[in-house]
Amino acid sequence: MKYRIVSDSSSNLYNLPGNIEYRTVPLKILVDDIEFVDEEGINIADLTAHMKTTKNPSSTSCPNSYDWMQAFDGADTIFAVTISAALSGSYNSAMHAKEVFLGENPDANVHIINSKATGGTMQLILERLQECMEKGLSFDAIVEAITEYQKHAKILFALESLNNLAKNGRCNPALAKIAGILGIRFIGKASDEGTIQQAAIARGAKKTISTIYSEMEKNGYIGGKVVINHCLNPDSAFKLKDYILVKYPNADIKVCQSGGLCSYYSEEGGMIIGFEDL
Repeated sequence: MKYRIVSDSSSNLYNLPGNIEYRTVPLKILVDDIEFVDEEGINIADLTAHMKTTKNPSSTSCPNSYDWMQAFDGADTIFAVTISAALSGSYNSAMHAKEVFLGENPDANVHIINSKATGGTMQLILERLQECMEKGLSFDAIVEAITEYQKHAKILFALESLNNLAKNGRCNPALAKIAGILGIRFIGKASDEGTIQQAAIARGAKKTISTIYSEMEKNGYIGGKVVINHCLNPDSAFKLKDYILVKYPNADIKVCQSGGLCSYYSEEGGMIIGFEDL
């Protein structure tokens, strides 16, 4: 069997070190007729600068079926992870690609995973897939293992700005303006269906850190893996890491810059936190 792991670029993971083949398929962001392709090397500072200055709605587009097919080509045992199907058409495109690919390669095995999340939570799922493959588990055993693991892979996010959501009709512009003036941070989580829910609000950077940690514990965190993605905000990300390490000094915590799609939605200063409740 030739294993391959594939994800769309909302995982913020363009490379996966190890012995298992890995590929990403990019989402795209359009701001004032400028297209930003979410792939390794994307200029996040340039993207966020354009988002701040434009007065027009911007948009994103997900990978199409052909993009996924190209990522599958050449392998016979494939696991693909997508951003929440409730937030993007990426999952549906991947499922259509699977149908076509299996029609052309009837002996292959393909499993598409709706992460019901994005960012670091997807990274946790990808790393667990890699571990399963490196152990030599069968396709069916990996499907069973990763389905169970998904129950324990959680997500939280903290937004310093609601401006982009307001420009795209997903938030009241007056609320976005007031939140900016008062320094209110919106802290959200994913529902069971993968939609966005408000978990809490906090005012100021210090309170935001403690509130995020409190929400992690409310959602079952007991010292498992954590992936903190930030949009041009390493200071807060590392402060959150240090805050967690006070109670769980042996916790495996990664901090990394968000890619294009996650930076688009979280905006400058935002963070997306994936964690295990194991």
